[in-house]
Amino acid sequence: MATVKPFKGLRPPKELVEQVESRPYDVLDSEEARAEAGSNEKSLYHIIKPEIDFPVGTSEYDPRVYEKAAENFRKFQDKGWLVQDSREHYYIYAQTMLPTSSYCPADAPQGKTQYGLVVGALVDDYMQGRIKKHELTRRDKEEDRMKHVRVNDANIEPVFFAYPDNKVLDNLIMRYAKTEPEYDFVAPIDGFRHQFWIIDSETDMQTITDEFAKMPSLYIADGHHRSAAAALVGAEKQKQNPHHTGREEYNYFMAVCFQASQLTILDYNRVVTDLNGLSSEQFLEALRKNFEVSVQCSKDNEQSSMANVQCYAPKAPHQFSLYLDQQWYTLKAKEGTYDPTDPIGVLDVDISSRLILDEILNIGDLRSSKRIDFVGGLRGLGELKRRVDSGEMRAALALYPVSMQQIMDIADSGKIMPPKATWFEPKLRSGLVIHKLS
Repeated sequence: MATVKPFKGLRPPKELVEQVESRPYDVLDSEEARAEAGSNEKSLYHIIKPEIDFPVGTSEYDPRVYEKAAENFRKFQDKGWLVQDSREHYYIYAQTMLPTSSYCPADAPQGKTQYGLVVGALVDDYMQGRIKKHELTRRDKEEDRMKHVRVNDANIEPVFFAYPDNKVLDNLIMRYAKTEPEYDFVAPIDGFRHQFWIIDSETDMQTITDEFAKMPSLYIADGHHRSAAAALVGAEKQKQNPHHTGREEYNYFMAVCFQASQLTILDYNRVVTDLNGLSSEQFLEALRKNFEVSVQCSKDNEQSSMANVQCYAPKAPHQFSLYLDQQWYTLKAKEGTYDPTDPIGVLDVDISSRLILDEILNIGDLRSSKRIDFVGGLRGLGELKRRVDSGEMRAALALYPVSMQQIMDIADSGKIMPPKATWFEPKLRSGLVIHKLS
């Protein structure tokens, strides 16, 4: 069973939310955060990217940076930019990908809204594997986030969970969605609409707790390092407290939980710097061993323009789009090149890694190789074309996105997905609510 609880959220006053909220810490670098914060002293970047308060070039891992995060966190509370609710609540957070968003490619699910429940997730559920993961984590990244949680004694940013579809919870959420939200704004940087409701009914809160208790597992969709860091700090606090009872706030960490069927997973594409010494003709010939290769458009075709390249995206699993020498090709994996009964081997990220990147291009370690980069699907195939046409990259490979069911099946099997396999969109905004550990 999954154990969740409401909590006393620390939140911006309604009139300040758009000054406080921000993108997550890990989707932009220090200089982008510095530019987005600008002269806004209320921006959450001063807490989650506090290196922006130091001279350019200061490492985000400098001990002074963590101390600054805590100082700024106290400042936000002292000045009333963040105010703690007087009683415990669950919250609802909705995201809508609007047609007006400049970030939306032509085939993005525009106008679609996904509704998440903001809860306190149990640390022991993570430690015991009831909160399931599908990616490996790096200890250095875990330790960075652990330091941030420790110094602030809070989960400043939420993690992103999925749960099996639940009609009772769906009906409850839709009832609140018909009411006026506490927050309702369109973030200028992504053009997505973000709404936030407070659940204040004791009956509704009990229903949420009870329905989650019926679920055998929750699934990490995005934020594996934040999940690990939050849970590990909570476990540390359990051991450090000689009077630990299990009821302390540090036994929980903040998560936004979405119904699995609502989530949008976009393609996570690859660009490579070279063809491992092969000519274009030799590379295409090597591909024909395991793929049916066909030309999608010629370099003279007007539809190869930046505005129309999205039509060349893969249309089904085991189909790939290759951009090489100003031409788009379709690659279809031949029968026998993958095991349809293997939850990992059937994934297109695994097929392409084994049969193209490793076997032909000799790119074995996707996490460390400097010969490959990754492009989230929200940027569209036009970004792949741009990077190849500019000469920065030699070729690009577009993949059909994985499904949430595939992720859940892999997590249930205890296996780990290949690197750079999923790109969830929209990303959660940070700063709408914070969870204090004491």
